[in-house]
Amino acid sequence: MKKLLNYLDGYNKEFQSLLSMNTLEQKKIIKLFHQVTKLELKNKKIIIAGNGGSAAIASHFSVDMTKNGGIRCINFNESDLLTCFSNDYGYEKWVEKSLLFYADKGDVIILISSSGTSKNIINAAKFAKKNKNYVVTLTGFYGKNPLSKIGDLNFTVNSKNYNLIENVHQYILLSLVDLSTKFYLK
Repeated sequence: MKKLLNYLDGYNKEFQSLLSMNTLEQKKIIKLFHQVTKLELKNKKIIIAGNGGSAAIASHFSVDMTKNGGIRCINFNESDLLTCFSNDYGYEKWVEKSLLFYADKGDVIILISSSGTSKNIINAAKFAKKNKNYVVTLTGFYGKNPLSKIGDLNFTVNSKNYNLIENVHQYILLSLVDLSTKFYLK
């Protein structure tokens, strides 16, 4: 019992420290807020993608940003799209190919990979940069990963614990929704 309590105590302390945004992280969220609030004027949108738990976060964010934040946002979580594009182009290319069909120049592309090493997400980031999209990455592992070097704006969680990283990613994204709800909604 004592080992379990000690583990949970450490887990809770790590999570609380990760949620404490410093001024630099707050400024990054504000920078992203300004970037996405310009999208409607240009008839552009947010596209967000991830794998596994990150895909679930992307879906949650996409719906909330569209409905509550008033900013058009889509994600790629449809099983028919995923399986078709993975089958036809390979798993490592399915997000990139989805962006080819759905992204317009000037869209904001948000890509989530806790490890920052997911090939499909890295390929999508490289494609989006070439396509003149504003690329935002959310990773973990102290930023020691390839994806965290590609974006125009990179959020890195200083942990190796996937569940804590994913929870902080969701916190960052939903704080953006709440900023949009409070300061943008028309």
